[in-house]
Amino acid sequence: MSRAQAASLILTPVKRINLSSVSSLLKDALLPMLGILIFLGLWAVLAKNIDTSLGKFPGPSAVLTQSQVLIDEHFAQRDKADAFYERQDQRNAARTLKDPSYNPTIRAFTGPPTFFDQIWTSLYTVTVGFLMASIIAVPVGIICGLSKASYAAINPLIQLLKPVSPLAWLPLVTMVVSAVYVSDDPMFSKSFITSAVTVSLCCLWPTLINTAVGVSSIDSDLLNVSKVLRLGPFTHVVKIVMPSSIPMIFTGLRLSLGIGWMVLIAAEMLAQNPGLGKFVWDEFQNGSSESLARIMVAVLTIGLIGFALDQLMLLLQKRVSWDKGAVLR
Repeated sequence: MSRAQAASLILTPVKRINLSSVSSLLKDALLPMLGILIFLGLWAVLAKNIDTSLGKFPGPSAVLTQSQVLIDEHFAQRDKADAFYERQDQRNAARTLKDPSYNPTIRAFTGPPTFFDQIWTSLYTVTVGFLMASIIAVPVGIICGLSKASYAAINPLIQLLKPVSPLAWLPLVTMVVSAVYVSDDPMFSKSFITSAVTVSLCCLWPTLINTAVGVSSIDSDLLNVSKVLRLGPFTHVVKIVMPSSIPMIFTGLRLSLGIGWMVLIAAEMLAQNPGLGKFVWDEFQNGSSESLARIMVAVLTIGLIGFALDQLMLLLQKRVSWDKGAVLR
């Protein structure tokens, strides 16, 4: 065999591998980009033909312009806050210099929250609500999965409460929070607690149901191993039940987080918690010519954050799952 033939045999698989990987990379990158471009094109065309009471429906260019305006407003508000605290420090320093016994009063900047402040508020609220729901749903789901009697007792409540809309929960939660959470110096605002509890009530069911299904579907061989080793109840749950149920538990958690994020926006609109929901409601009530474009900025932001939260849960599932070869999407 000549050197040229040998080199050809060696390089051929390499070329195939490179071409295959490049083709896969282009496919993974180009198809999403093509879908986005088609969406933007249809959006731009349809927006020109839709007239509302506030003018033309905003297209991509108008939304991009308002995105920049919201960014500028955020930094302008931060500059105002910095100037406020600087003046306050100078005033307190001058007063203390004249009167060493003076106890300066530190006041917080009371300017309206910016768009990015409201994003942070919504993320914090949904995180608290989601964690509360998970703390309840996972243990109850494990109990239901391990005990048929417990599942039979709890299942009617699940089926009864699962379809209830957040708009139905919100008035009840508002009244309960107003009656129970009474304090002269509250750590959290009532609107925040109301929104977080409403999120919890609406998003705990997928996690509970999927956890129960995952636990009840454990391989009988694993259960027999637990019996042979005479594992205690806690060890059985930690060593056998939880690792085997991780895929179903995380499927429920991902569904719950998506539902919680969707529910939060409606809850913030009515509870007036200063998050993205309140931003959308305020812009709708404002009725200016830029309001529709600013609402579209919020809609796209809500969608992007929801996608990011789902991918974060998927990444966490890959890290904790024992089956590293499983295909997760």
